[in-house]
Amino acid sequence: MHPEMLLEHIQKAKMATKNPFGVNIPLLYPQVKMLIDIIIQEEVKIVFTSAGNPKTWTKILQDHGITVVHVVSSAKFARKAEDAGVNAIVAEGFEAGGHNGREETTTLTLIPTVRMATSLPLMAAGGIGTGESILAAMLLGADGVQIGSAFAVSQESSASQAFKQKVIDIGEGETMLSLKKLAPVRLIKNEFYETISQAEANGATADDLSLLLGNGRAKKGIFEGDIVNGELEIGQISSIISRIQSTSTIFNKLLNEYQIALSEINNNSKYHFTL
Repeated sequence: MHPEMLLEHIQKAKMATKNPFGVNIPLLYPQVKMLIDIIIQEEVKIVFTSAGNPKTWTKILQDHGITVVHVVSSAKFARKAEDAGVNAIVAEGFEAGGHNGREETTTLTLIPTVRMATSLPLMAAGGIGTGESILAAMLLGADGVQIGSAFAVSQESSASQAFKQKVIDIGEGETMLSLKKLAPVRLIKNEFYETISQAEANGATADDLSLLLGNGRAKKGIFEGDIVNGELEIGQISSIISRIQSTSTIFNKLLNEYQIALSEINNNSKYHFTL
């Protein structure tokens, strides 16, 4: 979001709830200082930072009473985030949609590795879209989870109807990590993706890819509904999303699945482990 749009949505969120809410800022954004200033002025309580050095803004935000959570893709960066003084960490596997880690480490491998590297509160992200996967992440050492794709196509999501329908229509293997010379992003395979993929195969430089990407490509795809030439960011878990539902329906389904899976493990009715 550009600064004026961020301000608009923060103010809408404040009108909609008295409860704390978070704002996610990729630190590679060129207007990041303006975004940080808006967050401080609007007294946002929680900030998730990603795609950059957490040392730059963590203390400044915390000095204004803001809880800072940093997104990482490796144990190495988890340790750096802890050294930077963040309050908590999100470890995001490469199954996730949107901006991603260069390491291409899956969530199943990443969570226990990061858990061993830090004692901070840890949230798992990437490929989590069922109650069973929430429980699995927590058994691996996560204290909670971050879920994006399942809610990106909810009724309340501001994504376009065309984008939501595209997500519902795609199947297994129809997203791919792309733009690795810039900042890796998981995209739906459409005409724009094919153009990028061909350019990368032909040895395109980072500058070449930036030119192809242009400005507002994700906005064009996700919010304006250009499913041909837009940048369509979504995670691998999208292959099991079959309909558009309300956020409350999605959340209650996740919670119910989690409780059933936990009960089955506790009752040993489904899982039998031997050494």
